[in-house]
Amino acid sequence: MKQSSAVVRIFSDPGTMDHAAAGLVAAACWDAIAKQGRFTMALSGGNTPRGLYRLLAEAPYRDQIDWTASHFYWVDERSVSPDHKDSNFRIAYELFLSRVPVPQNNIHRIRGEDGPKAAAFAYEEELRTSFKEPVPVFDLVLLGMGSDGHTASLFPSHPAVEESARFVVPVTDGPGGQQRITMTLPVLSHAAMVLFLVAGQAKAEAISMVLEQGNSGHYPAGMLSSRSSSVRWFLDCAAAKRLKEYTQKCS
Repeated sequence: MKQSSAVVRIFSDPGTMDHAAAGLVAAACWDAIAKQGRFTMALSGGNTPRGLYRLLAEAPYRDQIDWTASHFYWVDERSVSPDHKDSNFRIAYELFLSRVPVPQNNIHRIRGEDGPKAAAFAYEEELRTSFKEPVPVFDLVLLGMGSDGHTASLFPSHPAVEESARFVVPVTDGPGGQQRITMTLPVLSHAAMVLFLVAGQAKAEAISMVLEQGNSGHYPAGMLSSRSSSVRWFLDCAAAKRLKEYTQKCS
């Protein structure tokens, strides 16, 4: 792999990948609490993390996390109400956070219903208040990747990818016309650990370009992977189909 700083693991199926991810979340939680007394995690939406969210709400993983010392944020959100079918908050809350004893004050959602500009400004202020560092340092950031190589709501060739000062920005002209709010690369790349969960054959070409073919700079997911010193890629065999490791681990 050309990006030697990234750890790449390939799993036979999404379920096996989800269990490995749940174990990683639990371990990261206890490590962070032992070091600094709290655990901070930024969550993603989409279909891929649904299995992970369900597992975290069940034994044994539910019992391995100190919920009172854990704080949950979102890497991005659509400009919709929290009960909307497209809300990233709703996915995580219904499958995960509503089923565990996490204090409500530890759930830091993006208020997408306030509109992208107001919501982005307010969430940046919340991050500045929540973290002592000049740039927030999450213990764990959970991300996915689209078939176009986007991650969070950072899309190829969009100006938001080039943002270097702000922590959170509105995306009012993204693909499909949806209005969104997203954390920026400076915040995401400062995380103590970034975990990409990627499943499905539709992602295989972009995964190959990011991890093996040296074209990571064209893809926001690859840009983040190249900037961060602690990135882990968890892939199922379908997403890894074009990697050299595929024949060894999935054939």
